[in-house]
Amino acid sequence: MKINAKALAPIALVAAFGLGTLAPHAQTPAAKVGFVNVDTLFAAHPNDKDVKALQTKFQTELADLDTKIKAIDSKGAAATATDKDQRTQLVATYNAKLKDYDTQMKAKAGPVEQSVDKAINDYAKANGFSIVMDRAVAQQSGLVVYADTSTDITEGVKKNVK
Repeated sequence: MKINAKALAPIALVAAFGLGTLAPHAQTPAAKVGFVNVDTLFAAHPNDKDVKALQTKFQTELADLDTKIKAIDSKGAAATATDKDQRTQLVATYNAKLKDYDTQMKAKAGPVEQSVDKAINDYAKANGFSIVMDRAVAQQSGLVVYADTSTDITEGVKKNVK
């Protein structure tokens, strides 16, 4: 039996395709994935106490204003013109305090967030991680259903939070 080039062409094509699809997969390294508890990392930052104190201060102030606004709202149609004026002033004060809170929070929390992000990036690069996710966000979003506890790198990253 004589084998000619026409008979070998389909076999050669299939063999080349088969080998060609295997080669890239063999060279692609597995992605190293890690998870962190971002709340723990924020709490580890030295300035986190200042952020928490600011949150507490404004929550107290805003809750007091909110209570006063709701008290006037509960009067409904029985609210007097004075009540309505007072409500308008309370809402303006509430909004001004909220804006002030936002400004102060950005100033205090921004550097903490940048520091935590840098610690995660530095740790990931130094240890060969391709992907690092917040464990809580990954679980809540349904993005990750299961991850072994060995993928948690929070403690390693925490050492770099400054």
